[in-house]
Amino acid sequence: MTHLTAAGLLVALASILEPLSGTRAGLGLTFGVVVGFSLGLTGGGGSIFAVPLLVYGLAVRPREAIGVSLAAVAATALAGGLRRLARGEVEIRTGLVFAVAGMAGAPVGSWIGGWVPEGVLLVLFAVLMVLVAVRMWRRASRRPDEARAIRASLDPIPAGERGPSCQRDPDGVLRLTSRCFAILVATGLATGVLSGLFGVGGGFVIVPALVLVTGMGIHRAVATSLMVIALVGASGVASSLAAGRPIPLALTVLFVAGGVAGMEFGTLVGRRLGGPGLQKLFASAMVAVAAFIVAKSLLS
Repeated sequence: MTHLTAAGLLVALASILEPLSGTRAGLGLTFGVVVGFSLGLTGGGGSIFAVPLLVYGLAVRPREAIGVSLAAVAATALAGGLRRLARGEVEIRTGLVFAVAGMAGAPVGSWIGGWVPEGVLLVLFAVLMVLVAVRMWRRASRRPDEARAIRASLDPIPAGERGPSCQRDPDGVLRLTSRCFAILVATGLATGVLSGLFGVGGGFVIVPALVLVTGMGIHRAVATSLMVIALVGASGVASSLAAGRPIPLALTVLFVAGGVAGMEFGTLVGRRLGGPGLQKLFASAMVAVAAFIVAKSLLS
């Protein structure tokens, strides 16, 4: 029975991947590894490379690329989030508040994206990349400890130092006051809209928001953001499909497989390399890719 089940799975996988040529399949898997690696290495923001790689590396239409990116980012985040959940690093209640708001915002972003011309959508995506790069560079320069997310503390930051909107009791449990709840919901909604519109995970918004608003330790914020990204990404994928924008299944499967493997490798490498320098390197790469997107859009 086990052999039959395994054989059935292999046949199903082969039928899914059949539409892809060898070169295209190899590129899809490789690009997934690149995105997963950068996501694991930086602790947020790496997924923003997914759409440019799909559009310019595999000639996928921008709206289809957004759907593939959302599915890949959600699956990759889920793989990493479940492991950190088992280790007790995820702050579940705070993450769920953020995630539910994000899941409500994702369909809005997907709906907006359906009305924006693809050329304009790519230029707006380039602007987003520059904004993320600036934030990443500033964080690496001003708060180098936050750029070392892999090695940072799990412990909450004292309320007197950070997180004035939300306070914690002496045991470190978040006091979910009405003001704190409202800020988390508003930030979650904004993250969901960005995810649905551009196919990004939103870790570059979620992680600093959890640290600055709730006083959460940076390592716990990264772990909690993975749970949020998985749920918001799933909502974005569902919204894209409901809007009649199909997602190429074969390419998505390869991209997800590469992303999960790449994230594992990126996390291992991130434990050994200096965080601030890496963040600045990725920020520079984002600006370069954004400039390429704008140039291609203008020339076409």
